[in-house]
Amino acid sequence: MHTETIKKRVPRFGSGRRLRSQLTLKDHLTGYAFISPFVLGFLMFTLIPIGASFYLSFTDYDLFTTPAWVGLDNFTEMFTGDQRYWNSVKVTFIYVFAGVPLRLAFALFIAMMLNNASKLIGVYRTTFYLPSIIGGSVAVAIMWRNLFGNEGAVNAILTTMGLEPVGWFADPLAALWMLIFLSVWQFGSSMLIFLAGLKNIPQSYYEAANVDGANAVQRFFKITLPLLSPIILFNAVMQTIAAFQTFVPAYIISKGEGTPMDGTLLYSLYLFRQAFVFFEMGYAAAMAWVILVAIAIITALLFLSSRYWVHYESKGG
Repeated sequence: MHTETIKKRVPRFGSGRRLRSQLTLKDHLTGYAFISPFVLGFLMFTLIPIGASFYLSFTDYDLFTTPAWVGLDNFTEMFTGDQRYWNSVKVTFIYVFAGVPLRLAFALFIAMMLNNASKLIGVYRTTFYLPSIIGGSVAVAIMWRNLFGNEGAVNAILTTMGLEPVGWFADPLAALWMLIFLSVWQFGSSMLIFLAGLKNIPQSYYEAANVDGANAVQRFFKITLPLLSPIILFNAVMQTIAAFQTFVPAYIISKGEGTPMDGTLLYSLYLFRQAFVFFEMGYAAAMAWVILVAIAIITALLFLSSRYWVHYESKGG
C-alpha cells in the first residue's frame, strides 16, 4: 500500500507534456499578452531599426528624399576617400586604448585604498562614486571645458604660481588628453566592481604570503592580480565598449565640431555630424555598422587573450 501511494504521488514520465497539451487557447493568449510589451518594444526599437540601418548603409539618403541604392559606395568612400574618417578612427583608438587602461588602473587603486579603510567606508564609497553618476552629463562636460579653458581655474592657478597659462584645448593632442582625463575621472562603476572582488579574496592568502616573507608588491602581483583577473576582464570589456561609444564629452568640449584640427573628433561625433549636420544618413549608417563590427572583433580578441592571463580557480589555473 505504501509503495502504491508513492507511485501515485510521483509524476510519471511525460506528464509535463500532457499538462502542456491541456493548456487552453486562453492560457496561451494570456502568456503572450504578458510578454507582448517586451516583444513589441524589441521589434519597434531594436530589431526594425537595426534592419533599417543595415539597408540604409547601402543607400544614399538625406532624410528628405527616397533612399537611392548605391551598393558599397558608402564603404568605398569611407575606406579610400574620406581622410577625416581615418582621423576620427585614429583619435578614437588613442582615446580607447589610452583611456581604458588608465581608468581601470585608477579604479583599482582607489578600490584597494577603500578595501583597507574601516571607518566611514560607506561615505568614501559614495564620494568616489559620485563622478560616475554625474560624469557623463552635459553639465560636467561644460564644467570640464571651463575648468581648463583659457581663463579657467587651472590657468588661474598656473598664473598665480608665476607660470604661463596653457591652451589646453588649443592643441589637438592636449585636447584629446583632456577628454581622456575626463574619462579617467569617471571610474566609479569599475571601482565598485573591483572593491567587491577584493572583498572576496580570502585574507588567509595574504597571511600565508606574509609568513613566507612576500612584500606588498609581490603580494599584489602574485595574489591580488591573478584572483582579480576575471573581474579585470569584465571591466575591460565593458569599459572598452563604452569608450568606443563616447559622444557627450567630445561634443560639448569641441562645441560639436571636433576642434582643434579634428583633435577631439571621436568616431561617434563624426558619425553624428555626417547624419545630422551633413544629412548623409546612408553614410552614417555605414559608419555605425563598421564600428559595430570593430567593437565585436576587439571584444572577441579580449576574450581570446583571456586564456593567457585570466585565472579561474575552477579550471585549476
